[in-house]
Amino acid sequence: MQPGAMVRSALAVEPDAERVGGLRLVRRELWLSWRFTAGDASSAVVPALLFLGAAGRQVGLGPAELLSALARGALYFWLFAYTFGLANQLVGVEEDRLNKPHRPLVSGEATVEGTRWRWRVCMGLFAAVGWAFGVGPWALLWELIIVLHNDGGGARKWWAKNLLIGLGVVTQLGAAWGLVAPLTPVVWRWMGVLASVVFVLVSLQDLRDQEGDRASGRKTFPLVFGEKRTRAVLAGLFALLPFVIHGVLMEPLGLTPAVVAFDAGLALMCWVISVRVVCWRTREADHRTYLLFTYWYCLALLSTLVVL
Repeated sequence: MQPGAMVRSALAVEPDAERVGGLRLVRRELWLSWRFTAGDASSAVVPALLFLGAAGRQVGLGPAELLSALARGALYFWLFAYTFGLANQLVGVEEDRLNKPHRPLVSGEATVEGTRWRWRVCMGLFAAVGWAFGVGPWALLWELIIVLHNDGGGARKWWAKNLLIGLGVVTQLGAAWGLVAPLTPVVWRWMGVLASVVFVLVSLQDLRDQEGDRASGRKTFPLVFGEKRTRAVLAGLFALLPFVIHGVLMEPLGLTPAVVAFDAGLALMCWVISVRVVCWRTREADHRTYLLFTYWYCLALLSTLVVL
């Protein structure tokens, strides 16, 4: 059987697929791609486009050039999120039954075989798009991280998971800037600091997922060191983070009104997270606290549009 026919065959076994043809099939695939990636938009797509915009502003792109760059970025980072989401959810069906029952593989909107084919196609397409846009090495490094995280068992150990996600930030921001301009020492500093922050603090997301992680045998930070200790450590680190951001990223740029405003906004968000992680301990509250961390990440990259 030819590859194209095999893909169609795999997708044909999905719910109502036999009644879906042509344009409706495209619309269904776009909808499913959103269902697989919606939870990652504020961490994988929006911040990358903000950093791309900062690069465009720094090199003086005109409106038409900037729109073209953003369109390329939207395609690249949609595939960036989609390739990871497909692979991550393929290996996490059982824990998603407890943690995220709304996801397509659990809800029955997609089959395992169809999702495998989507992942294979998207991996090839992502690599091709990356090379066409001049950021091929970043795309291949991200694909390596995806394989190590999901198929290589990295997600099952807290230190490996955190390290791979931190490295993922480097591939994300490196590609975002590289789509428009060469990387500079200042850009590398921002990338390194933000990747380090994510490496240290991304265990915040594991507080909401303990039930499913425990059932699937994952060794996340809260399950290894205990929930109470994890909350205390994260609260302390978020309380200290504004001083790191100020000293390493903001102060070297000069204390202009814009720098001070973003510095203060980022600090306030950190301190709110620090309080929430200790005082609000339900699964729903932990989810909102983690989302606030992703918004902090977006605000940090929004600041680059102004301060860099």
